[in-house]
Amino acid sequence: MSDWQRIVDLENEIQAGWLRSMLEDRDIPYRIRSYHDLAYDGLFQYSKGWGYLEAPAEFRDEILEIFNQGPDAGNEE
Repeated sequence: MSDWQRIVDLENEIQAGWLRSMLEDRDIPYRIRSYHDLAYDGLFQYSKGWGYLEAPAEFRDEILEIFNQGPDAGNEE
């Protein structure tokens, strides 16, 4: 198995849930990491964003293609 890498920064839980659903439908391995920390009541999510998605490097292009077609695609830079 190849090295896992950070692929996409996630803005919120809805975006994370949508992407999770799309990747599971395609059997693409992934991990979603949230910056939420109970000790700080989510303080880091205000400065860093909601979280990020990581996956094996060979799925990078496919994941980015899916992500760029998502519900928030028009809100990107």
